[in-house]
Amino acid sequence: MNAEPSTTASTSNSRDQIAQILADVPREPGAAKPDPILVADGVLRRFGGLTAVDVDHIEVQRGAITALIGPNGAGKTTFFNILTGFDQPDAGDWLFEGRPLKGLSAYKVARLGMVRTFQLTKVLSKLTVLENMRLGAVGQRGEHFWTSIARPLWRAQEKSITEKADELLARFTLDAKREDFAGEMSGGQRKLLEMARSLMTDPTLVMLDEPMAGVNPALTQSLLGHVKALRDEGMTVLFVEHDMDMVRDISDWVIVMAQGQVIAEGPPHEVMRDQRVIDAYLGAHHDQPLAEVADQVGLGDLDGLDIVDHGNQGEGAS
Repeated sequence: MNAEPSTTASTSNSRDQIAQILADVPREPGAAKPDPILVADGVLRRFGGLTAVDVDHIEVQRGAITALIGPNGAGKTTFFNILTGFDQPDAGDWLFEGRPLKGLSAYKVARLGMVRTFQLTKVLSKLTVLENMRLGAVGQRGEHFWTSIARPLWRAQEKSITEKADELLARFTLDAKREDFAGEMSGGQRKLLEMARSLMTDPTLVMLDEPMAGVNPALTQSLLGHVKALRDEGMTVLFVEHDMDMVRDISDWVIVMAQGQVIAEGPPHEVMRDQRVIDAYLGAHHDQPLAEVADQVGLGDLDGLDIVDHGNQGEGAS
């Protein structure tokens, strides 16, 4: 594995800048990136006789928004769970900022700057929104038994944490919900809260598992804007999503999984017309009109696209 910690400070990135950085990256599975923040090799996870994840090599570019897509059962969330310490693989290694993560528990991974959200939100419903935010801060002196008894030892730190939480709640337009119980919030608001709470750790890599799942359309644009803002502030984003409109809108690079393996990589407009990707999504419906089935699975309008068939030296296929 060739990922080394970056020696430069985190700087903001625009989509055009990222596109230039990735312009010469080969459009193939496991392609090497100019400055990978996350590198995984030989990650294998089996459940009985089922191979859920079999990733030979994968790299995630620093400062970019990378989408991890694929049909249901492709192994995307299982791969997420492995990378973030919520599951352990049968084989494989992965590096974050040049540091091995295999065997580390989830909370240790988060402390290193690699945080995640969940498809089903993990907010604590009987705590207030502010209390949920405070829990996201690390290194709190008041969490230790003996120091918790002496409030003067941690009062100033708690004030600083609360101020940071309030700033993030205002940024995510949740400040009016500050004293409400998290369980009273809508699904979309809980998604926003979970994303805001993840930023309490000052992460360098944010991993979002289906951030649009179950979100009211009225909050969709707000969520999209917040994800883009993470990149603009110099953070790296890796997200799993089935909403292809979202993938096209915000991602700089797309990695496609099918049956546990990475089958394609590239910019979103190229990946959407890759024959390998179309086969992965539409293979079970090959006898139906392509445009009809593409619309059913969310690949959008494929009319007029020059579909690239890598199995036939780039000849068009439809």
